[in-house]
This record gives sequence, C-alpha cells and structure tokens, in this order.
Amino acid sequence: MSVSRHPVALRLEQRVGSATKLLATVMVLPLVDGIFPALVVAGVLTTATGVVETGILIFGGSATAAVILAEMDGSRREMVGSVLLIGAIIIPLAAVEAAFAPTFKEFLNLPVFERFAGLVILTIAAKTASSEIGEFLPSPGVIISLGLVASFQPAGFQIRMSPEYVVNGAAAAGVGVAFALSIALLSPHLRGRVDIDRFRFGSAVALGVLALPILLGPFDLMQTEAPIALAVLAVTTLFAYDPNAGPEEDAADEDGDDPDDPDDTDTTADEAADDGDRADDGGRSENDADAIEPPLDAPTAPGAIVDDDVAVIAGGDPSDSDDIDDTDPFADDDSRAPWL
Repeated sequence: MSVSRHPVALRLEQRVGSATKLLATVMVLPLVDGIFPALVVAGVLTTATGVVETGILIFGGSATAAVILAEMDGSRREMVGSVLLIGAIIIPLAAVEAAFAPTFKEFLNLPVFERFAGLVILTIAAKTASSEIGEFLPSPGVIISLGLVASFQPAGFQIRMSPEYVVNGAAAAGVGVAFALSIALLSPHLRGRVDIDRFRFGSAVALGVLALPILLGPFDLMQTEAPIALAVLAVTTLFAYDPNAGPEEDAADEDGDDPDDPDDTDTTADEAADDGDRADDGGRSENDADAIEPPLDAPTAPGAIVDDDVAVIAGGDPSDSDDIDDTDPFADDDSRAPWL
C-alpha cells in the first residue's frame, strides 16, 4: 500500500498521537476552523447534492481515508466502534453550527462572504494537493475571519434558527461518518490496493471543482446542480484502486513452508546430503561385496590368495613347480565357465 507522507498530516499525527485521536481531529477540524459554517452560510447545503458533496469531501475525503487505512490498527469491529464514537460527537456539533446560519445571514453581506467561502475551499484543495504551495497560503481560519470583516454589515442583530439548516447540517456530517464507516469496513480489502497519494490528489481536484461554482457565481458560470465534484471523486477512486496490488500468498506459505526461511533451506540441504551419502554408501557396499565374495560355482584355489591381482599358490615356489598352470584365470576365454 502506498502510505501518504504528507508533511501536514505528519505534523498533525505527531501532535495528536493515537490513530483514533487523529481521525477525530481530522473529522472535527471543519467544525473548528469555520469551513463548515462558511459553507452553510454560503448556501452549499441547500440541495441534496451539496449535502453529499460536503459530507464526503469536507468530513471525509483523503485525510479520513488515509488515517483509517494507514494508521488505524485492530479488527473491523474496533475501527467501526471508533468511527461511531466520533460520529456521535460531530453530528450534533454540525447540527448546532448549522442552526445558527440564519443568524449569520442577518449581519453579513452574503455575496461577499460567499467569495471568501469559495477561497477557503480552494485553499484547502491547494494545501491537500501540495504541501509546498500550502506553506505560502494562509490558513482557512484567517480567510474566514477576513471574510467576516469584509462582509460585516451592522444592521439589526437578531437570533434566528431554521430546522431546515439543522437537518441539512446533521445530514452532511452523517454522510461523512458513513464514508468513514465504509472505509473501515472495507479496510482489509482496500489496504495494499488503494494508492493514498493518488486519491489525495484526486480529492484536491474534487474540492477545487466544488469551489468553482461559488467563486464563479457573479459571472453565472458552472451554476448547475449536477454532482461534478462527486463525479471527479469517483473517477479518482477508480484510478487510485488497483485490484492486483494486494499482497499475494505463495503456495509454499499455504503448505506451511517458507522458501525464504534459512532454517528450512539448511534442513532441506542436509536431508539431500544425507540421502546422497546413503546412496554412495549403498553403492560402495554392493561393489565391495561383489569384489570380495566370488560366485558360488567358482573353482577353489589350492592355497590362500595373498595378492589382489596375482594368484599365488601358498606353500610353494612357482619357479620350482612344473605342475603350475601359468594361464591367467581372469583372462577372457570363451571356453571357460560363463561367469568368467
């Protein structure tokens, strides 16, 4: 699996610590730095498409997927429990923040503030795509603060709440939690098959596409309810997923033998050497037996054989005896017995 080594993610991981805390920080961050309230005030959550895009790209996205796939350990039940615990926190917070959206609209110049909301999304997309570019860009909180100052109009202040905004805000957070749950449930299959860096870059492109309709609103460009950002994210997912990139199980591992284990290699070599030694010993034993034991129908020598190559009759001198047959008994002669 390609593990993302984004510098911002690494710094956040060092500050937070455990994987569950890191996931909670990533999913709660849009509620803390003002990105989610800005999108609610800008009217992004007025449609079902905007709710789904906000939930997946703001609360979910590449950061959530990277934390679950690369950092979280344990069984699927443990990861699902952690995601549900985080969801129980962010869904009520998102509903409360969305409930105050009508109040902010009373003293803000919405056309001006919407442009700053689009800049916030575009900044996050740039920071997600490249950490080097993100170093030169201001933080989302600074941009939102500047947007509040630039769009503030001191009219009559009145606290107003709308159930529609509450439902849409909770639904957007719920979509983000559902995205995290799907990643946690599919994590055994997705690990090793999803390129995190490629998915991160595609998520940045999808965020940029989400910001374009807001920024180009005064020019009446890209004003459509078609889920373009979701389509970009879907294409990114297809490019980031490789079904053949998972770890392959070797047939030797299934039998319990590790081909890379030096102990198994030494044992096999020793067994082969022992088999060769036994084969050599067996061959030598048979040859020695053939050389020492003559056939049963061989003629008996008159005396003991004292030499391996020359047969000498014990008890006499060969030069003094006239009865000695000088014929070599081991010479080839067709007239002799078949065994010779």
